[in-house]
Amino acid sequence: MTEGLVTPGAGWRRADGPPAQVREKKRRKGGRRGGGRDGDPTVDEAEFTSYYGRPIIKPPVWKTPDVPLYLFLGGAAGSSAVLGAIADVTGRPALTRAAHYTAGGGALASVVWLIHDLGRPARFLHMLRVIKPTSPLSVGSYILAPFSALTAVTAGIQLLEAFPGLQKFGLSRIAGWFPGLRKVVGTTSAVFGGPMTTYTAVLLANTAVPSWHEPYKELPFVFAGSGMAAGGGICMAFTPVAEAGPARKMAVAGAAVELAAMHKVEHDHGIVGEPYQLGKAGKMMKAAKACTATGAGLTVVAGRTRVGAAVSGALLAAGSLLTRFGVFEAGMASARDPKYTVVPQRARMAAREEQKRQDEASTITR
Repeated sequence: MTEGLVTPGAGWRRADGPPAQVREKKRRKGGRRGGGRDGDPTVDEAEFTSYYGRPIIKPPVWKTPDVPLYLFLGGAAGSSAVLGAIADVTGRPALTRAAHYTAGGGALASVVWLIHDLGRPARFLHMLRVIKPTSPLSVGSYILAPFSALTAVTAGIQLLEAFPGLQKFGLSRIAGWFPGLRKVVGTTSAVFGGPMTTYTAVLLANTAVPSWHEPYKELPFVFAGSGMAAGGGICMAFTPVAEAGPARKMAVAGAAVELAAMHKVEHDHGIVGEPYQLGKAGKMMKAAKACTATGAGLTVVAGRTRVGAAVSGALLAAGSLLTRFGVFEAGMASARDPKYTVVPQRARMAAREEQKRQDEASTITR
């Protein structure tokens, strides 16, 4: 996965008008330079070709549905790992199983989609060759790799515990170690679970894509809330209601965080919030909000019934999935339309100039 990059010098000739050779030909063809009356030489009329309609930054080459699914599965897996550790400590075996299976399956599936986007497994392994603390991509790779391994091991141990028939080739001799080993490995995976739900938001915000970069403070909260809603909803749907209390609480809390943070993303950043409300991304985000809000409300009202838990869990998972697709599509739309790059840049320049004038004025008055 590569970040959106600003192409050095791209578009500047278009913004300044035709190249110098073309202007020179026009001048020679028209005779004297200038178009003033009585043949007075004047400066050529300025020609300006807008950036609008011409991309300034290079959109990321990430694929869909690969990357949105990777974002969704990673978030659901991360929150489920945390939920599994909580359930294990509080003595909820059914919720523990559901959470560990969700975390392990989601983590492995997210790696599969990531590798599919990269093209071949060697590229994923290449990202692990060097660790750069200042690079979200590098740090994220070292979150994803141990997290997926630990959750897969935890889910595997959980399977061996649930199905004794799988304990072959001498594994039955160490079956007594499984509960303790599961707790240790599961708790360790939960340590990576929190960062797993949010690092992808930091990865997106670290690009030059306007609708991802500007809301860099809110986007991690959107992803954290979305992951909590998905993980809690999925585990709630597959757990007896008597044990699903922590899953219900996580799902409702995550939905509230996601909706609140997403509202700030859309309305607190001026023009770069538009792509989240328009076109394909806008439709996805509206559907995501409807699913998330309805799922959270239904969890509160009917989450303690089996049918209510299943329906609300499905709605919350669908809302989280649509949020990831909507955020992805909004970012790509903002990268394709240069106004989302130019207008904020001009606004920042104007603000700096105004601040400079105010500073100079205050210095003079002193």
